Amino acid sequence: MSPVSTAPDIVIDWTTLSPVIIVLGAAVASTLIEAVGARKARSGVAVQPPYLRVVQAGVALLAVAAAGLMALRLALQSEDSIGLNGDGAVVVDPMTLYLQLAIAACALIGLLVIADRTVQGEDAFAPQAAAVPGSEYEHKARRRGMTQSDVFPLVLFATGGMMLFPAAADLITMFVALELLSLPLYLLAGMARHRRLLSQEASLKYFLLGAFGSAFFLFGAAWVYGATGTLELTGIAAAVATPTGLDRILVVGMVLILVGLFFKVGAAPFHSWTPDVYQGAPTAITGFMAACTKIAAFGALLRVIYSVAPALNWDLEPILWTVAILTMVVGTVVGLVQKDVKRMLAYSAIAHAGFIMTGVAAWSADGLTGSLFYLFTYGVATVGGFGVIALIREVDQEGHMRGEATGLDQWRGLGRRSPVLAGVFAVFLLSFAGIPLTSGFVAKFAVFAAAFGAGGWFLAVVGLACSAAAAFFYARVIVAMFFSSPPEEPSVAVSGVGIGVRTLGLTQLAVAVSLAFTVVVGVVPGWFLNFTRGLAQLLW
Repeated sequence: MSPVSTAPDIVIDWTTLSPVIIVLGAAVASTLIEAVGARKARSGVAVQPPYLRVVQAGVALLAVAAAGLMALRLALQSEDSIGLNGDGAVVVDPMTLYLQLAIAACALIGLLVIADRTVQGEDAFAPQAAAVPGSEYEHKARRRGMTQSDVFPLVLFATGGMMLFPAAADLITMFVALELLSLPLYLLAGMARHRRLLSQEASLKYFLLGAFGSAFFLFGAAWVYGATGTLELTGIAAAVATPTGLDRILVVGMVLILVGLFFKVGAAPFHSWTPDVYQGAPTAITGFMAACTKIAAFGALLRVIYSVAPALNWDLEPILWTVAILTMVVGTVVGLVQKDVKRMLAYSAIAHAGFIMTGVAAWSADGLTGSLFYLFTYGVATVGGFGVIALIREVDQEGHMRGEATGLDQWRGLGRRSPVLAGVFAVFLLSFAGIPLTSGFVAKFAVFAAAFGAGGWFLAVVGLACSAAAAFFYARVIVAMFFSSPPEEPSVAVSGVGIGVRTLGLTQLAVAVSLAFTVVVGVVPGWFLNFTRGLAQLLW
């Protein structure tokens, strides 16, 4: 008789996994709530009870807040409870907890913008995303006051994948997390209430872009497995430290994995269609994606770089330098000629990805500190900036609100008509530009100083030059808002721009929180920088 095989004993510390479990558990519960919610059919259109959207938003906000608090609690504990979990599939260390806290904070602020709606009951999402744009079914759904409440479980699933992505300790878990965070975002990008065709085009392009990134990642994982016989990061690191005849295959596999991650962080030349996605997606989703996806993707990139690649730094450093320089230059140069505010911030995000990579390429504890600090502060400011954009709408001659007013010409004279909104947005732009007394200045100083300290002075000089040049297109928006006269003639597409859209106040709350964080960390950065440095040194 053949011996009976038994499953291996896998010890799982559920406490250290609680941030991810809370979010994904809430996502499943939210899906069940959506499925069993009472619906009635009228004239072929399903009608949801009015309380369903409130319940879904409450579940999402509470779950993300609880996950963030749990991540903060674990991060403040001693490092004795930190290590591999789930038979080596997940690693819970200071960097994991810090990134989970950053993702939860940005997702919580982003959810406030997503959950907000006007006093007339209109949110940013199509009443029925599956309806053909302009069809009679869509018109019926809009007249019935339908809402797309399944936005919230999709956001929760994406957030859970983002929290798992930088915690993955093997390439299989990393790929599962990559798909878990990406698939909901493909759907969310195509659910805009206005400009439906542009939104659906953005969804398709994001899907194709993500498919390319996933294909490169999987292909690279296959090559790495062929060279090392393992997919665990610790095993790959051990194999890297032992030269064999398969070193070239290993290097090729690592390069392909990095390319797959470059697609997710929006690095050039892998940034194609990223600006289209930023422009076409609902603005609330754009802010959520721009902040949280970048944090999660850079977290996974840092995990691979600092766990596996130190022994391959001579092979991979030229690639990191080239991609970082190209990303900074492309994001800055192309951003200078943009006439759409959302598209301009998309190229700004590409340039910022290059700035963060200067810290990644430093291969030092200071570089890790600067990169982690940059991700958190940039993410919060990004959500706040897109929250302001969501409050500036186009209106027709009857006063009915339409989509966001994102044309730069439409922003002329905004400082006179709504000085508060213009002033808040100016603070976020100054932070993106790296002006002192904002969190962006401290973040850029941290990554450039780390690059200088590690001998990457050329990389830091290019970053400083691109940062100075990028300040021009931020300043151009400020000039248009405060030093330009409002357009005498209405826009070609609309009859005017509605300022100070009356909403439930959730977007204003999100913008206020982002503004306070950006200013406080910029004025007194020591406490937060020391917290980040302490976690980075524990990891190092």
